[in-house]
Amino acid sequence: MYPIEGHHHISMLTKDAQYNNRFYRTILGLRRVKVTVNQDDPSMYHLFYGDRTGSPCTELTFFEMPFAGRSYRGTNAITRIGLVVPTEESLSYWKSRFEEHNVKHGEVTTYANRQALHFEDAEGLRMVLLVSKGERLPHYEVWEKSEVPIEHQILGMGAVEITVRRMNKIAGTLTNILGYTEVSRTEDEAIFRSAKGDVFGEIVVKSDDGPAEKPGRGSIHHLAIRVKDDEELSYYEEQVRLHGFHSSGIVDRFYFKSLYFRESNGILFEIATDGPGFTIDGDVETLGERLDLPPFLEERRTEIEENLAPIE
Repeated sequence: MYPIEGHHHISMLTKDAQYNNRFYRTILGLRRVKVTVNQDDPSMYHLFYGDRTGSPCTELTFFEMPFAGRSYRGTNAITRIGLVVPTEESLSYWKSRFEEHNVKHGEVTTYANRQALHFEDAEGLRMVLLVSKGERLPHYEVWEKSEVPIEHQILGMGAVEITVRRMNKIAGTLTNILGYTEVSRTEDEAIFRSAKGDVFGEIVVKSDDGPAEKPGRGSIHHLAIRVKDDEELSYYEEQVRLHGFHSSGIVDRFYFKSLYFRESNGILFEIATDGPGFTIDGDVETLGERLDLPPFLEERRTEIEENLAPIE
């Protein structure tokens, strides 16, 4: 079995790309590394935020859906995103920052056995800052132009929370197909880690028998996990098939290649390759400053641009 390297990216729905752009760049201090479109529906923006190059496990991505209604929270959904910060002092910095910018947040607490600070964006997307225990992504690159000081910048995605009715079903998918290790379990919560075994590949599964979530603005569409290359992606395509799940087959997204499948609770997973990355069609210094389109959409650029409202 090829090891899952950890998280790759996570994708959400936003009603307002303008607000989204301001919040994740200005308040969270992430770099907007790619402005592109949903390749399956190029009438909507697809925005990517992350470290200096948008490297794997730092990417928060958003599809803009201007007519999205509110989310009705529930089970059988990805319900929270962990973001890793360097130190406990970072939590104090972020608490003050959230107060300054009127961001909904809680008090410093613990989550998944770490010091933590819960917060939400204005669309109700639930996130939690988690203190690193010395873990660092080897490929992480500081964003020098961030409004957040380097010593408190977000280091990448941490524990991702998934809430389901049938915990044993998703546990089987994570351990038998994807090679995760179950590191703890109580009656209503289990924690799994990918082969790398640190916070950047952690999944917290919570059990809830209530009504299913009705997605809308601020909801999480899917979680993407990392493999190295095409060979590893092909291996997992076969594993998904052998375990009785239907998949999308391998899809070339230009910036990476992907495979999509839903486990038994309906949670959508993507398995994505690390490369080639966002610099394949842009210079590092100017990432995210213009609309980039994959080659198969380039001939439709004029039409696509006319249907999109400009973003700062």
